[in-house]
Amino acid sequence: MKDTTKFVGLDVSKDTIAVAVAEGGRGEVRFVGTYPHTVEAVHKVVKQLGGPSVRLEFCYEAGPTGYGLYRLLPAMGLSCIVVAPSLIPTRPGDRVKTDKRGAVRLAQLLRAGELTPVWVPGEVDEALRDLVRAREDAVQDRLRARHRLSKFLLRWNRRPPEGTRAWSKAHRNWLDQLSWSDVRLQTVFQEYLHALDEIEGRIQRLEAAIHEQATQSDRVPVIQALQTLRGVAEVMAVSLVAEVGEFSRFRNTRKLMAYAGLVSKEFSSGTRRWQGGITKTGMPTCDGYSLRRRGAIDTNRQSKDRSGSGRKDSRPKSPTSPGVPRTGSIASIGGW
Repeated sequence: MKDTTKFVGLDVSKDTIAVAVAEGGRGEVRFVGTYPHTVEAVHKVVKQLGGPSVRLEFCYEAGPTGYGLYRLLPAMGLSCIVVAPSLIPTRPGDRVKTDKRGAVRLAQLLRAGELTPVWVPGEVDEALRDLVRAREDAVQDRLRARHRLSKFLLRWNRRPPEGTRAWSKAHRNWLDQLSWSDVRLQTVFQEYLHALDEIEGRIQRLEAAIHEQATQSDRVPVIQALQTLRGVAEVMAVSLVAEVGEFSRFRNTRKLMAYAGLVSKEFSSGTRRWQGGITKTGMPTCDGYSLRRRGAIDTNRQSKDRSGSGRKDSRPKSPTSPGVPRTGSIASIGGW
């Protein structure tokens, strides 16, 4: 008997999973129902839809529920892909979004072969990614805490000595010497300063954990190779590894640049061509824009060399491991 294929679209939320099935061919997509988001319910769906001569292919959107469902289905011997919501084709004028419609639409597109799967990291890579993103969150929290404190001082006309660089050691010494006659203002100031100290400690602990991964994990060779790039220090190298994963999964450097959001916007038609700034889309936490700004990934190097208008970078170089030369390239790391 010839095997039949069923294309299953899953609209996954925290508590429920909406399931729709598209049979092979051009038949109508059937909505199966909504199930609890549990392992037992997934086994029930597979048993209900499967059979001796039935091959099931699943898909669902990447989201806050993570990749647990993706790892469960292949462990059961089933095919599953995770798709990026931004890459799912949409119909103009479609303004209604429900779990049922989402599952049906996914099943239709999976059968038509119009879905682009995303790369799913392993559990070790995902844990490293969470570690890096926790540091990014802490850095953003520090920026907000600094803004709150500096605006409080500005409102009460407390200014550091002239020539003192903000948030330098001298600036911190000045903060430690501040006092207020009003107990209410003193309380506010101490709480703002305490919050900043707590965040600084959190960043230090996270960076210590990142350093441990950079020196003891199985990704040490790639991390060290990335540090040969100009402007890429240890934290940035680990961030790249955490977000990109396997560099070899990109066919060429152009694909990697698109993933990092470093390709130019373009609106061209006929004889008219317009190119804008970089897209800044794709890799959310790896700070591809900062890489380009620092010169670690230079998408305009050839044009700068031809025109001779490239400005000399006067910013201080990022620290790197002793004895690691700045002679690497992304192409050599990816094996292109």
